[in-house]
Amino acid sequence: MQPSRKPILLCLLATGGILVASPALAGSGGSLPWEGPLEQIQESITGPVAGYIALAAVAIAGGMLIFGGELNDFARRLVYVVLVAGILLGATTIVGLFGATGASIGQTDRQMTVKTPNGGGERIHG
Repeated sequence: MQPSRKPILLCLLATGGILVASPALAGSGGSLPWEGPLEQIQESITGPVAGYIALAAVAIAGGMLIFGGELNDFARRLVYVVLVAGILLGATTIVGLFGATGASIGQTDRQMTVKTPNGGGERIHG
């Protein structure tokens, strides 16, 4: 029984296409004009000043909800928006307190020993 040539040819063409496109996909593009301002906004949102602003917003909004008495619907929704915005701005600080910075998916803290040709062991942090 002879296998069909069409799937084999398709796999070879796909592999060739991936190998040819690999350098093009790995290349970095030039910096775009809006990257600089977006990085400044990111630094402002994740800096220590943003943490203090978020803490103040959560405290003031919580106080308004507790001691505000009868707020109309618009004022109550506005206070909720400020409360959620404060929590979102402070989320990066809160996550940073737990030691998670950046993408830490798949990283481990265990050590493994690799045998070297001279018989000794070398510790690798991985």
